[in-house]
Amino acid sequence: MGLPKANRLKHRKEFKQVYQKGLRCSGKYLIVRALKDVSPHSGEATLPPPKIGISISQKVSKKAVIRNRIKRQLRAIIRSLLPQLSSGWKMVVVVKPSAVGCKYEDFLQELRQLLIESEVLHGD
Repeated sequence: MGLPKANRLKHRKEFKQVYQKGLRCSGKYLIVRALKDVSPHSGEATLPPPKIGISISQKVSKKAVIRNRIKRQLRAIIRSLLPQLSSGWKMVVVVKPSAVGCKYEDFLQELRQLLIESEVLHGD
């Protein structure tokens, strides 16, 4: 099961915008790029929901099975963190090659920490 449609980064233009203008937080397995969405048509009271994209290249693994497993794990983690994410953010989670042997708990801990660092997720 994927992310809800309202929470997906879909277009190349959106990814490019986050890469160029967004802030960057890096960990051992993941990099989070985050950009506060400042659309001219969105008012202060109605911020859009957070939008997230996952980027994983063939440098991580040549095998699609491994890349897809990592993406499934990350989507599940993001779904669980979604209610705690601040509105009005666009994020791209980039997977590093060191993530091949990583377990779900490691991804969860690192992604949570990176989102807190980038001030998208409020620490408990």
